[in-house]
Amino acid sequence: MKQIEVKKNILKSNEVLAEKNREVLNAHGIFTINFLGSPGAGKTSVLEQMIKNMKARHYMAVIEGDLYTTKDAERIEAHGIPVIQVNTGGACHLDAAMIEEALALLELEKINFLVIENVGNLVCPASYDLSEHMRVTVLSITEGNDKPLKYPSMFQRSDVLIVNKIDLLQFTNFSMEELYQDISCLNKDMKIFEVSCATGEGFDKLCDYFNTRLQQEGGEKHA
Repeated sequence: MKQIEVKKNILKSNEVLAEKNREVLNAHGIFTINFLGSPGAGKTSVLEQMIKNMKARHYMAVIEGDLYTTKDAERIEAHGIPVIQVNTGGACHLDAAMIEEALALLELEKINFLVIENVGNLVCPASYDLSEHMRVTVLSITEGNDKPLKYPSMFQRSDVLIVNKIDLLQFTNFSMEELYQDISCLNKDMKIFEVSCATGEGFDKLCDYFNTRLQQEGGEKHA
């Protein structure tokens, strides 16, 4: 009972701070996505492709979550956009307090699209509000199509699913049909995009979707 109570208190505290952060983001007209997925799903590679496609049109920034290293942040920084590295020291997810600290280091008036790349994990991050306007989960072909049913909370709470590495589909037993069926059962409103970082397939459609959402949200600080 005590452990459950502590967990509830932590989540409640996180929700309060997340709402405070969201007010700050909204005041600056910053559309924010929480970028989720397993280690090896290709989150950073997908993000790099999005940056290449979208940075000429929007002022982008990234908060990069990792356990200990700065390798992914260095990859993103090479694309010429602001990056704040958050090392959790072993924690399996980011939380609103970490985001608050990161936001204090960004020039918010110069940003209209913020991507928070969460720690690679399909369990813990699903429970933590990071002040995002949208949750985006990346699933790779090499992980198998059974992940939504094994980790339903993540997929039920996400708005967009990016199926990555579709160039490898023919070399696996991944069933796209079963994936769509499972997602339909878990989250019928989820948008699904199939992409390949190796070939670039699918990124025009994906980025057009985000461009449209940014327009709808009023994020008009064009680069």
